[in-house]
Amino acid sequence: MSSPANLPNTPIIIDEKANPYRDCIQGLANQPITVVRLLRDAVNENPVVGRDRGFVVPEIKDVVGRLVENRPRIAIIGGAPDHPAHLLDRPQALMAAIRIWEMGGVPFLFHVPVICDGTAQNNIGQSYSLASRNHTAAAVNITFEGHSYHAAYVIAGCDKSPAAVVAGLAAADHARAWRGDQAPVWAVFAPSHVLKGGEIPDGTRRLLDRIAADADAAGHDDLGADIRENMRYILQCTSDEAFAGLLERARLLGIIDAAQERKVLDELATATCDSKGGICAFNGTGNSSRTMLAAFGLTPPELELLTDVPPFEAVAAGVDALFGVFNKPEYAIGNLLKANFANFVRIHNATGSSSNMLLHLPFMMRYAGFDISIDDYQDVRTQTPVPEIFAHSLTENRDTFVLAQQMAEGKNRGMESIYRVLADLGVAMDLDAPTVLGKSWAERIADLENPVDLSLGDASVIRATPVRQRSGVDVLTGSFFENCAVKTSGMSDHLLSHFDDHVFIVRYYENEHVCNADFASPDLISRLIETDGVDEDLISAIVQRNGGNRVDMDAPKDMLEQGHLSFAFVIGGQGPEAYGMPEMFSPSQNLRHHRILEASSMLITDGRYSGVTKGACIGHMVPEAFTGGAVGYLKDGDVLRLDLTRLTLDWLEPEAFKKGQERASDPREIADRKPLFDERFKRMADRQCDIAASNVLDAIGNAARGIVPRAVDRRATKSWR
Repeated sequence: MSSPANLPNTPIIIDEKANPYRDCIQGLANQPITVVRLLRDAVNENPVVGRDRGFVVPEIKDVVGRLVENRPRIAIIGGAPDHPAHLLDRPQALMAAIRIWEMGGVPFLFHVPVICDGTAQNNIGQSYSLASRNHTAAAVNITFEGHSYHAAYVIAGCDKSPAAVVAGLAAADHARAWRGDQAPVWAVFAPSHVLKGGEIPDGTRRLLDRIAADADAAGHDDLGADIRENMRYILQCTSDEAFAGLLERARLLGIIDAAQERKVLDELATATCDSKGGICAFNGTGNSSRTMLAAFGLTPPELELLTDVPPFEAVAAGVDALFGVFNKPEYAIGNLLKANFANFVRIHNATGSSSNMLLHLPFMMRYAGFDISIDDYQDVRTQTPVPEIFAHSLTENRDTFVLAQQMAEGKNRGMESIYRVLADLGVAMDLDAPTVLGKSWAERIADLENPVDLSLGDASVIRATPVRQRSGVDVLTGSFFENCAVKTSGMSDHLLSHFDDHVFIVRYYENEHVCNADFASPDLISRLIETDGVDEDLISAIVQRNGGNRVDMDAPKDMLEQGHLSFAFVIGGQGPEAYGMPEMFSPSQNLRHHRILEASSMLITDGRYSGVTKGACIGHMVPEAFTGGAVGYLKDGDVLRLDLTRLTLDWLEPEAFKKGQERASDPREIADRKPLFDERFKRMADRQCDIAASNVLDAIGNAARGIVPRAVDRRATKSWR
């Protein structure tokens, strides 16, 4: 059989002073064994590819020879098979191994743990979720440096995992630049395939219709409307979580019993996922991370949006991209991060992506040695207005799976189309920035005259004409904290307008479980006006300040529906040092799918939110309660003012507010609040015993700086500009 085409005529030798495999006989004796076994598995498990390539498994002496010559040592990094995004990793990894050897390199394979945020949702697992990111970054860095690899082919999965791998590789790149005796680190990323959403089974749909009708008949038409609204969504784990909250409300109202509740939830879970798994198709943190990797120029188009195991040609394109940039430091991972930082900020906003990226972006950049915080993010965000060009919808069949299909059909070119659209709209994209293909963005999009096939019309996920002019994530400042994040793209135009210069009454919770129980309570609406510290004078002042003129203490539902009576549900003590910074996903889903509360109220936390969060949800508050942040000093009946034009959130002195005076201040200045905080601090410290000691996020920077270990924080001194 003839040799496959497109193979290098001359083998690439990495240009560096150090070669641990030449200079360390133990490594030279140990590691070749793993290479031979990897390539033997590649042929045995995919004999068709092996046969078509005429591939012969090398002998140990062949591997030794390449290691001594300092051929490219490439680590294939996969995820754990207990995460649904990584079910198809192995065949791709084995194809990559074959191509690496064909191109003259030496392939290795290791895996990293991946915590599924869906599995960890609303239980103690969420306290381990963000911690897993830091541990994975350390594991990648340790393995990469410990075995002296040159490059990585990364099969990147969900949530925090892609950022963690980027950080681990970037840290090695930063250290090697400091030492000066090794080549930099190159990497190419192949995001995991996309999960196809499910459909509500007909029988389950009829049952839900009946529950909604029974809710209407019982006088709870708001619940009936909420159930029907959620039935419009493509079945994903996010909609499952919303149904869980809605059905709990129905059970507590006596509309269904526990057995019916369980039956519906089990039927929904069964119908949600196909057996191939993948990254969930909503535009949450998983797909925001996919967007991030592509925006930083780390992903070849052939691997950007997969729905199945990629063909060998696509895998080869990723491997070949690496071989095209070897011995070219300008394409090392640290340089790609620096050059594309501002590009990604703008793309993140234009695509309305996850607020969690405000944690992961400074995290990655600081591991790479750059002194970056969310202040830099906001600086870039405010330089040039960025419109929303992503019409992503789980109710109108425009999820990421559909986007992948549109790209496969040639209707768009994924990230290249996004760069083209934004540049054409006048957004200040740096098209000279390099990518892993060895080309700038300008070179990649030079021939892209029509970035989106206009024949798709409203079915297109990427839009050449903006969906709206305001999108993204904003950074708020205020009188009682340094900064926090609000996902503007998750708020409707109505909410953005209605909540601009709006005041709220605080209802405080010390953990998300108490908040969830309150949201599920059938009498919450009537109980809100009975909150401690709330009286008719305060409600009257709030309603009038928010544009209302009717105060009826016997009709709180009416005041809430009109949006004049508003509450801020504050969940404190959820920060990284306190409790691992879990997602407040369930409270946010319960708020979003409670029509009356969504129209009138907001959530505030020093924790974080799911990437798919919708509604008025403010998180990442710095400093967190556990470190003395004023969010831990708030109490029921406090008054907060939100100004989305000026991007401020202020605490107003309650008694002064009742008299028509708005004095922004800090509750920490009130002496009698200190005992309240001290009591809460003790309970926060006691609650930490829920978490295994090794997984408490300790000795870290705050959320504005990516929650990196302090040793990493200290070394982040380079400018990205």
